[in-house]
Amino acid sequence: MSEQFVRTELLLGTKAMEKLQNSRVIVFGVGGVGGFVVEALARTGVGTLDIVDDDNVSVSNINRQIIATHSSVGRPKVEVMRERILDINPDCKVNVHQCFFTPETADQFNFADYDYVVDAIDTVTGKLELVVRANETHTPIICSMGAGNKLDPTRFEITDINKTSVCPLAKVMRKELKNRGIKKLKVVYSKEQPLKPLQDEAIKSKERPAATPLATRSNTAKRQTPGSTAFVPSVVGLILASEVVKDLTSN
Repeated sequence: MSEQFVRTELLLGTKAMEKLQNSRVIVFGVGGVGGFVVEALARTGVGTLDIVDDDNVSVSNINRQIIATHSSVGRPKVEVMRERILDINPDCKVNVHQCFFTPETADQFNFADYDYVVDAIDTVTGKLELVVRANETHTPIICSMGAGNKLDPTRFEITDINKTSVCPLAKVMRKELKNRGIKKLKVVYSKEQPLKPLQDEAIKSKERPAATPLATRSNTAKRQTPGSTAFVPSVVGLILASEVVKDLTSN
């Protein structure tokens, strides 16, 4: 085992480190939550990482996303993340998928190829498709529930989807998974009531380009941009990563 993983090996043991080295994990979404998942898995010694995201780094990402800096603005998130992974562990195999995961793009992925799936995306349709596909191939999966509009990182916990409460996203997922006959799903969620973002005109003017037509502005206003911080999504991502490592090394 490489010297850089010695401190981890002291806690997990040689056999566990070998399992991580031989594991392949795919992370869907490398934003505020997913970026920290990937970072932690790379630093823990996972041998192969697949990263999936269609977005570019924007200035508004800098407050919370580990790959977002002024020098990375405008670049594809997966490319910035790939470079960061290889700078951390040059021996890691990194597979980049610059795409937006939906039921229509799901066939691009063979879920049987992965030892673990991490869901860190925002859309319900995408999350449901990830769970369905992972269940079909009996691939372990863990999902992040709502992290936006929350301020208390200590409230997040690991549980089964059927034991969740308060979280609106978890409520929708429970219902839809039940309709699909899926009885179990490991998730990270919080009972903290989501805050309502402040409606400050100065903030709204910064979020929308001045040239945006009024019709478009009124449409986008229906779905309000969630607030977020540096310390909530990062904690969620690290919890997800720790659970992946625990599961991969416990067999």
